[in-house]
Amino acid sequence: MHQVALNFLDGRTLFLEAQPGERLLDAALRQGVKIPMDCREGVCATCRGRCDRGDYSQDYVDSEALSAAELAERAVLSCQTRVLSDAAFSFDFDSSLCLSAPPARLAAVVSRVEPVSDSCAVLCLDASAAESALSFLPGQYARLRVPGGEQWRAYSFAHAPSVDKQLRFLVRLLPDGAMSNYLRNGWRAGDRIELEAPLGSFYLRHIDKPVLMLAGGTGLSAFLGMLEQLAEQGGCGQPVTLYYGVNREGDLCELSRLRELAERLPGFAWHPVVMAAGDGWSGKRGLIPKHLDADALRALAADIYLCGPPPMVDAMRDWLRRHGCEHLKLYLEKFADSGG
Repeated sequence: MHQVALNFLDGRTLFLEAQPGERLLDAALRQGVKIPMDCREGVCATCRGRCDRGDYSQDYVDSEALSAAELAERAVLSCQTRVLSDAAFSFDFDSSLCLSAPPARLAAVVSRVEPVSDSCAVLCLDASAAESALSFLPGQYARLRVPGGEQWRAYSFAHAPSVDKQLRFLVRLLPDGAMSNYLRNGWRAGDRIELEAPLGSFYLRHIDKPVLMLAGGTGLSAFLGMLEQLAEQGGCGQPVTLYYGVNREGDLCELSRLRELAERLPGFAWHPVVMAAGDGWSGKRGLIPKHLDADALRALAADIYLCGPPPMVDAMRDWLRRHGCEHLKLYLEKFADSGG
């Protein structure tokens, strides 16, 4: 069986299983996911989507439904698409058109908390006892309920999916925040944490060109999952470059993990960038755009993934626009501390 992720405009992801060669629409309907449809003959394009990852074939597709250019961009008709591997598909409508149930909720327990920098910690959870399945795409996030209260916080999965359901979340420690205070002062191994997942439309797409990853602060978390997945696959056949920006040297975290990924993932290079670096810092300084080659980017066919706080994301988008890089495909995720 192949695992298939269906991603919708409202940021929700539904997971289902498809038999090898089964039509996507048939697999979805069999599992209660009602993708909008009409003709089922490859003509009306009501069930149109896009294959973001994975292998597929299509039976008949009328030229009025999808053009040759759209087919080259991996546009698909669900009624004619046969699933040939684990895959991810996206649709330009909300999940409410397909399924009314809320995102999955499950319980996990705290296994440990690992300080990884002056301002960040990794929250490690064990969800192996959860009755419901936990599926997500690297780059997506979960909402976690802070133990002892009703406050929820959103964090990206900092790893690729694994069968053992051991979860890692990179958390910025704010001076006074609900989750921050819990991780500093109140956590105990075995504490129960409720999760809601998967959420978000930021995930790794099909790779057929160089990839540029731009992370700000704990935006690194989403990229750790993507890079881990690529390493497990033995690479993607394209160069992957990560720029990781922070305010101070003490904010840098997970450096040993990045070094390990550089050893495991062919074609991967990474560059830490410190905005307010001290005299002892010998690496890149300032903001990430200072270290990007606009001329090379303009001439390059590349996909850009951008994840960080809103000011960083907005500034990076403005830089790309001002330097004539609008033709590059940009996937982005903004996040706010929302009280920590």
